[in-house]
Amino acid sequence: MSQTLSDETIALVKATVPALEAHGLDIVREMYSRMFQNAEIRDLFNQSHHGDSGSQPRALTAAILAYASNIDNLGALAPAVERIAQKHVGLQILPEHYPHVGEALLGAIKAVLGDAATEEILAAWAEAYGFLANILIAREGHIYHDLAAADGGWTGWRDFVVDDVRRESEIITSFTLRPKDGGGVIRHKPGQYLTFWLEIPGHPPVKRSCRFISRMARSMAPPMRWARISGRLPNGTTMAVRRSSTRRRARRMPRGATMTSPA
Repeated sequence: MSQTLSDETIALVKATVPALEAHGLDIVREMYSRMFQNAEIRDLFNQSHHGDSGSQPRALTAAILAYASNIDNLGALAPAVERIAQKHVGLQILPEHYPHVGEALLGAIKAVLGDAATEEILAAWAEAYGFLANILIAREGHIYHDLAAADGGWTGWRDFVVDDVRRESEIITSFTLRPKDGGGVIRHKPGQYLTFWLEIPGHPPVKRSCRFISRMARSMAPPMRWARISGRLPNGTTMAVRRSSTRRRARRMPRGATMTSPA
């Protein structure tokens, strides 16, 4: 993959801005429909953010439009790229997932725009997508590496035990979590993304995500040996597990329950 986009690709992608303004949301919804036919890819995403009332299709539509509009001035997109990379790490997006997204995007462009999506347009978008994907993969690789190398960081899956449960109010519950292996816990920063799985009685496991706003409680001295999280979740939620070493949350989990989380 070249380090810069060709002038022809830049011109062709910018030429699609009017079509994206008119049909971008339809393209994104078609893209997700194609992606979610693959269960492995579907399970990476928080499904509550999708559907007719979901926020994610609109957010991605705006991001694609911004990319096309600024493809000749990518520096303007640096803050957005960083937010996307941080969120992808929270969702455990890996390099091998990107080809699935690219294939779905190009297929959706063709399906929605029809004959207007010429071979030249599709080739330009394939190059533009691959270029952006490489940027994101590189940045996310650095984030994963830094998380694993940090004091208390890790890679792969890791079990946590709910050491204490404290009811803060009628809607807020705090949980103290300790790694089952007795090791330290990475310090987290406000603005990082929180992603977790929930098992709610009568419903299949679902994924939920948000941005990490408040600081984790700290142990008496480094390295941290525990983490405390607080959150408001639906009544009846009994367990939350799995995702990103950067984040985890639960409600009504009994003391001694085990949570599993990957880096």
